[in-house]
Amino acid sequence: MPSKLISIIIPFYNEENALPLIYAELLKIFQGLKEKYDYELIFIDDGSEDKSPEILEGLTGQNNKVKYIQFSRNFGKEIAVSAGLQNVSGDAAILIDADLQHPPELISEFLQKWKNGADIVVGMRKNYKQSRFRKFCSYIFYKVQNAISDIKILPNETDYRLLDRKVVAQFNKFTERGRIVRGLLNWLGFKKEYVYFSVPERKFDKVGYNFPKLARLALVTLVSHSLLPLKLAGYLGLSITFLFGAAGFLLFVGKYIFNNSFARSFSGSAQLAILIIFLIGLVLSCLGFMALYIANIQNEVANRPLYIIKKKKNIND
Repeated sequence: MPSKLISIIIPFYNEENALPLIYAELLKIFQGLKEKYDYELIFIDDGSEDKSPEILEGLTGQNNKVKYIQFSRNFGKEIAVSAGLQNVSGDAAILIDADLQHPPELISEFLQKWKNGADIVVGMRKNYKQSRFRKFCSYIFYKVQNAISDIKILPNETDYRLLDRKVVAQFNKFTERGRIVRGLLNWLGFKKEYVYFSVPERKFDKVGYNFPKLARLALVTLVSHSLLPLKLAGYLGLSITFLFGAAGFLLFVGKYIFNNSFARSFSGSAQLAILIIFLIGLVLSCLGFMALYIANIQNEVANRPLYIIKKKKNIND
């Protein structure tokens, strides 16, 4: 009899084509591991609008090890992963995407590293194809994120990872709503190992995360894990005030006391206009940073439910 239960968490949104394939792949993997491990498959439907719910209804009827949670609307992948982690029963949980961009055949390697003592096993991408623009934006994001935050996120880290039961228990204590699962897991610490993989060719045309979604995710990450942008606004304001105060004083002295030709070339109205426009831009930039933090605070203080479940199957209350 298998001695360990492994919970597989599969968040998805509009993946009607991929669901039968990922289900078949996972069954094949655990058929080969049945002497050591039992399994449960927890599918989290993040408000799909295609035929995904009907497919999951069929799978839960065929196999009681398939568990299904359907959200009332689209709450986002980070929330879907969190819902899965709050409903696991296993000794370890594995997060995997439904679109087969995370190779299921690596599960055996994940489990071996866990058996050898790792608390978290992280899937690391290599040879990942993306446009130069997205690659550049990704490079800038990770450079900024790791420069201003105490929580480091490696550029090729993925959500494909194994978590020991004690890691899941600690993760489920988090209460914030603007959450990035990778960042929170890195904040927890624990012993970590890595598995490197090449991303397979996408079997389906659509991409789950478009650029606007990635941009919002990046902003949430920066705001959630660092106060430096907010502090930077204050530092920048003080610096500009000092510099322009000094520059204004020097222009005044040069024009009206020393009669300097360079200082005379700036009329009073031109100087004032340049100064006002620059300071307005500075103030608006600072207000933008503060608005991000205020919005984050408002979301936390509102204390709304993290997600709303419309339906669930084979999940114990």
